[in-house]
Amino acid sequence: VQLVESGGGLVHSGGSLRLSCTASLMFFSGYTMGWYRQGPGKERELVATINAGGMTMYPESVKGRFTITRDNAEKTLKLQMNSLKVEDTGVYYCNRVARTGAPIDYWGQGTQVTVSS
Repeated sequence: VQLVESGGGLVHSGGSLRLSCTASLMFFSGYTMGWYRQGPGKERELVATINAGGMTMYPESVKGRFTITRDNAEKTLKLQMNSLKVEDTGVYYCNRVARTGAPIDYWGQGTQVTVSS
Protein backbone atom coordinates (compact mmCIF):
# COMPACT_ATOMS: atom_id res chain seq x y z
CA VAL A 1 0.00 0.00 0.00
CA GLN A 2 1.30 3.42 -0.92
CA LEU A 3 -0.10 6.57 0.62
CA VAL A 4 0.90 9.94 -0.81
CA GLU A 5 -0.14 13.15 0.90
CA SER A 6 0.03 16.66 -0.55
CA GLY A 7 -1.38 20.13 -0.17
CA GLY A 8 0.29 21.34 2.97
CA GLY A 9 1.92 24.72 3.36
CA LEU A 10 2.31 27.86 5.42
CA VAL A 11 -0.84 29.79 6.25
CA HIS A 12 -1.83 32.51 8.68
CA SER A 13 -4.13 31.80 11.56
CA GLY A 14 -7.72 31.82 10.30
CA GLY A 15 -6.70 30.65 6.87
CA SER A 16 -7.57 27.49 4.97
CA LEU A 17 -5.81 24.58 3.34
CA ARG A 18 -6.98 21.53 1.45
CA LEU A 19 -4.98 18.35 1.80
CA SER A 20 -5.09 15.42 -0.59
CA CYS A 21 -4.11 11.79 -0.27
CA THR A 22 -3.87 9.17 -2.97
CA ALA A 23 -3.94 5.55 -1.92
CA SER A 24 -2.90 2.50 -3.88
CA LEU A 25 -5.53 0.32 -2.26
CA MET A 26 -7.34 -2.27 -4.33
CA PHE A 27 -10.60 -2.01 -2.37
CA PHE A 28 -10.30 1.60 -1.28
CA SER A 29 -14.06 2.11 -1.11
CA GLY A 30 -14.49 -0.56 1.53
CA TYR A 31 -12.14 0.88 4.11
CA THR A 32 -12.46 3.49 6.79
CA MET A 33 -9.88 6.15 6.01
CA GLY A 34 -8.56 8.91 8.16
CA TRP A 35 -6.23 11.82 8.61
CA TYR A 36 -3.72 11.90 11.43
CA ARG A 37 -1.42 14.69 12.47
CA GLN A 38 1.71 15.00 14.55
CA GLY A 39 2.45 18.38 16.02
CA PRO A 40 5.89 19.43 17.26
CA GLY A 41 6.74 17.40 20.35
CA LYS A 42 3.34 15.73 20.35
CA GLU A 43 2.00 12.24 19.78
CA ARG A 44 0.36 11.48 16.46
CA GLU A 45 -3.39 11.94 16.74
CA LEU A 46 -6.38 11.07 14.62
CA VAL A 47 -8.20 14.20 13.42
CA ALA A 48 -10.80 12.91 10.95
CA THR A 49 -12.28 9.64 9.76
CA ILE A 50 -14.69 8.63 7.02
CA ASN A 51 -16.09 5.14 6.76
CA ALA A 52 -17.19 3.19 3.71
CA GLY A 53 -20.67 4.63 4.00
CA GLY A 54 -19.44 8.20 4.14
CA MET A 55 -20.02 8.75 7.84
CA THR A 56 -17.47 11.15 9.29
CA MET A 57 -16.09 11.66 12.78
CA TYR A 58 -13.91 14.37 14.27
CA PRO A 59 -12.47 15.14 17.67
CA GLU A 60 -13.76 18.27 19.36
CA SER A 61 -10.53 20.10 18.60
CA VAL A 62 -11.29 20.24 14.86
CA LYS A 63 -15.05 19.70 14.68
CA GLY A 64 -16.75 22.38 12.62
CA ARG A 65 -13.47 23.45 11.03
CA PHE A 66 -12.23 20.31 9.23
CA THR A 67 -14.12 18.31 6.63
CA ILE A 68 -12.99 14.93 5.34
CA THR A 69 -14.23 13.62 2.01
CA ARG A 70 -13.38 10.72 -0.24
CA ASP A 71 -13.56 9.93 -3.94
CA ASN A 72 -13.70 6.18 -4.30
CA ALA A 73 -13.35 6.24 -8.08
CA GLU A 74 -10.12 8.22 -7.84
CA LYS A 75 -9.01 6.52 -4.60
CA THR A 76 -8.38 9.88 -3.03
CA LEU A 77 -9.01 11.36 0.37
CA LYS A 78 -9.31 15.07 1.05
CA LEU A 79 -9.19 17.20 4.17
CA GLN A 80 -10.57 20.72 3.97
CA MET A 81 -9.23 22.74 6.87
CA ASN A 82 -10.77 26.10 7.66
CA SER A 83 -10.27 28.61 10.45
CA LEU A 84 -6.84 27.18 11.05
CA LYS A 85 -5.17 27.73 14.40
CA VAL A 86 -1.53 27.73 15.42
CA GLU A 87 -2.14 24.47 17.26
CA ASP A 88 -3.12 22.79 13.97
CA THR A 89 0.53 22.96 12.96
CA GLY A 90 2.04 19.57 12.25
CA VAL A 91 2.68 16.88 9.70
CA TYR A 92 -0.52 15.41 8.34
CA TYR A 93 -0.83 11.80 7.22
CA CYS A 94 -3.58 9.68 5.75
CA ASN A 95 -4.06 6.00 6.51
CA ARG A 96 -6.57 3.24 6.81
CA VAL A 97 -8.12 3.29 10.23
CA ALA A 98 -8.81 0.23 12.36
CA ARG A 99 -11.85 0.06 14.63
CA THR A 100 -9.59 1.01 17.52
CA GLY A 101 -8.56 4.17 15.70
CA ALA A 102 -5.09 2.83 15.13
CA PRO A 103 -3.48 3.17 11.70
CA ILE A 104 -3.23 0.03 9.61
CA ASP A 105 -0.62 0.74 6.96
CA TYR A 106 2.91 2.06 6.91
CA TRP A 107 3.04 5.83 6.91
CA GLY A 108 3.60 7.93 3.84
CA GLN A 109 5.85 10.96 3.88
CA GLY A 110 3.08 13.23 5.17
CA THR A 111 2.53 16.87 4.32
CA GLN A 112 3.62 19.74 6.53
CA VAL A 113 1.04 22.28 7.69
CA THR A 114 2.34 25.36 9.43
CA VAL A 115 -0.05 27.93 10.84
CA SER A 116 1.48 31.23 11.89
CA SER A 117 -0.05 33.69 14.32
